[in-house]
Parts: sequence; C-alpha cells; structure tokens
Amino acid sequence: MRAVVQRVTRAQVAVAGQVVGRIGAGLCVLVGVTHDDDRASAAKLASKLWTLRIMADDHGVMNLSIAETTREVLVISQFTLYGDTRKGRRPSFVAAARPEQAEPLVEAVAAELRSLGARVETGRFGADMAVELVNDGPVTLLLEV
Repeated sequence: MRAVVQRVTRAQVAVAGQVVGRIGAGLCVLVGVTHDDDRASAAKLASKLWTLRIMADDHGVMNLSIAETTREVLVISQFTLYGDTRKGRRPSFVAAARPEQAEPLVEAVAAELRSLGARVETGRFGADMAVELVNDGPVTLLLEV
C-alpha cells in the first residue's frame, strides 16, 4: 500500500457537488492499493498513520501523533498513486489493484483507524471526487507499507 499523507487544518471531499466527507485539523490520506496488498497491509498502514509523529506540539515541533491530538482523518482511495510514468507520456496503471481488491482494503484502513479511536471520514470509492484541503506546514509525506 502507498499513501500520500498531508497534515491539514481542514479538508473535505465532494461527489457531484455534495460533500461526502469533512474534517477539521488532522490528516488527509490518499490511499493506493497494489496487487500483493492484503488486510495485514491495511492494518499496518492504519497503525503507522495513527502513531506517525507529524502533528505540532505546544512549541510547533512535529512531535505528536494524530492519536495524541485531533484524531481526525480523511481517507480517500487514489489508484493513480500506482501510476508508472517512467516510459512514454501516458501513465500505466498496471500496478494498481483492481477495484474488487482495492475497495475492501481502503475500507479496512478506515475501519482499523476507527477501531484505534480515530474519527474517520471517507470519499466514495470509484467516484469522480473533488478534494479540497488546507495543508498545514506544509507537511506532506509518502508512506509505503
């Protein structure tokens, strides 16, 4: 699994002009799934997100996790994270998992975060989504598990 993680002051995702997920300060996480990912990968990613120390402490230092601060996470499926642009001008998505494999694993990441105590909002799998966010810092990381 691959995830782009952004620390945000707020974020939302809309489908057909209607907001389907919204958070305040927390993490906006775009999640990509590849062929060899499984539920263990989803649990590992959720655990990493929950404990990743990228939230600011009282001194403005990235020293706290989402578990210790706002507990808010917006999880959005993003198959294009496995786009391969090394050849030609058009990305190849061969490494991205098929929807029937990817959807339950993205849902598993969200479910695992909820079980850890996060308030999780999500996008809508397979939909044309509009994501709006205010990146705090800016802090943006690429995670692979």
